[in-house]
Formats: sequence, C-alpha cells, structure tokens
Amino acid sequence: MKFKNYFRFLTVTFLSVLLISAVSCKEDKANVNALMMATTTSTDNTGLLDYLAPIFKKDTGIELKWTAVGTGKALEMGKNCDVDVLLVHAPAAEKKFVDEGSGINRTELMYNDFVIIGPKSDPAGIAKKSVADALKIIMKKKAKFASRGDNSGTHKKELSLWKAAGLAVPDKQAWYIQTGQGMLNTINIAAERDGYTMTDRGTYIKYEANLKGKAPLVITNEGDKELLNQYSAIEVNPAKCSKVKSDLAKKYIQWMASEKGQKLINDFKLMNKQLFTSNAKK
Repeated sequence: MKFKNYFRFLTVTFLSVLLISAVSCKEDKANVNALMMATTTSTDNTGLLDYLAPIFKKDTGIELKWTAVGTGKALEMGKNCDVDVLLVHAPAAEKKFVDEGSGINRTELMYNDFVIIGPKSDPAGIAKKSVADALKIIMKKKAKFASRGDNSGTHKKELSLWKAAGLAVPDKQAWYIQTGQGMLNTINIAAERDGYTMTDRGTYIKYEANLKGKAPLVITNEGDKELLNQYSAIEVNPAKCSKVKSDLAKKYIQWMASEKGQKLINDFKLMNKQLFTSNAKK
C-alpha cells in the first residue's frame, strides 16, 4: 500500500511538472511575441490602437501592448529601456532622443492638427482669430484656459505657441489651469470651468463622439500652419538597451508604414470624420 501511494505521488508530481512546464512554455512564447510600446494618450484615447492592434497581430503574429502617457514620459520610458518602441508626437524632443543615441530609425507615420476649443458662447471672443491673437486675447482677458501641464507632446506644443506669440508662458495665474492629466480629462475640466484648451483634432472628434455630437466645447481656432501635429515611431536603441526586441519594433514600424497600414490609418473614422492622415515616406 505504501508503494502504491508513493507511486501515485510520483505520478501526480510528474504530471504537475509537465503541466507547469507547458504553461511556462506557452507564456514564454507569448512574451517573445509581445511588443511593448509607449505612446501618447491621443493614439489610445481615440481608439486608433484598439482598431489597429488586432489586425497587426493577425498579419504578423505579434501582440502589441502599450502604455499611454504624455510624449515626455514615453521618451523617458524609452531611455530607461522599459519599452521596445515609441509612437509619439513631439518632433524636436524626438530628434533629441535619437541624437542622444536612445532611439533609432525615427519614421514619420501620420499627422492631424491641433485646435483651440472653447464654449459655444466664446466668452473671450477669440473665434476665427489666428492662434497667436487668440492666446493674446485669452491672456489679456484672463479667460480660463486648461493646460495639460504634463510635458506631453500637446503640452510642449502649447508652450511653444505662447512663446511664438511673444508672450511669457503662463504658470501660476488663477486663470491658467494646469491639470497634469490626459487630453480627454483636460477637455472635461475646461468644459466644467467654461474655459478653453488646446487639443489634437483626433481627440476632439472622440470627445464629440462620446457626447453624440453635442459637445459643450467647440473648435474656435484652427488651420494655422504651426498647428500641424506630426506622429512618428522610434525604435528604442538596442545598443543602449540590450533586452529590447528590436526585430519586433522594426516589423511594427514597417507594418505601420506599409501601404496596408497607411490605408488603415486613413480609414479610421468617428462620426464619419478622419482622425489621422497617413504620411509615411515611400
């Protein structure tokens, strides 16, 4: 009886080890085919990545996993070797990231534009003004303005626009609200305060769609050439980050820049409005 019990114990132990090994192998294989990306909040908030990721996986077998943060934080994650690839929208900071050796193969993929939005009543009277004139009026009238305040690509662009208008960048003024949050939350805070903010057009369209076209904030200023919003992908440099999956990162960027990837970007719409326009160089 003791021998039988011992034999049963060995059998159960052996099967358990086989099962654990099988699960571990399956997890290891899944991890090998998982690409980690840091990206700006707009590609996530709009639903673009949720739309593209399953198609990318079907085509390549690679599972895209991402964390959505401001571009500044995304670049920091790349420097710290926490991710394999970046999808961001702050060209000057991106070029510095590459020049410093933290990234390679920066590839422009798509663009939209930034817009200033505010209450339909337009209390500051900035509608249809140039972006520089609009900011001057906002500052002069101390109209409520919600800023991301998070070193994101949108925040970096906003700061550059104050400077380009010949103005000191606002900081602790009561009318200037630094949210430290993502774009959709910042838009909602601006709406609650009956104020203005700057957003990329894609996120604004998502905001409109969430409210079924009845958004309290509307576009007041758009179309200036300096409001172009370029998105690019960057491989984290394997020479600095030995564990980075550079082969998967390369495949992702190639797929996004391919004819199919570019068409999918153009086809992504909400409320029949195009959120991003592809522009990868052939």
